[in-house]
Amino acid sequence: MKRLYRSEKNKVWLGVLGGLGEYFNIDPVILRVAFILIFVFTGFVPGLIAYLLMAVVMPTKSETTSK
Repeated sequence: MKRLYRSEKNKVWLGVLGGLGEYFNIDPVILRVAFILIFVFTGFVPGLIAYLLMAVVMPTKSETTSK
């Protein structure tokens, strides 16, 4: 079973979008461009809150393998 986690190797800031890209087998660059567009067109705050919430909720791969 696949698990969703923040990427350690494919990250720009916190690894959230890299982890989503690995989970859904999508190029993370596509997700980053889409996120930037959503971030800009929603007025920055909702996108920032969503990203930070995902960063808090999603574990890193090293955290999931050590448990």
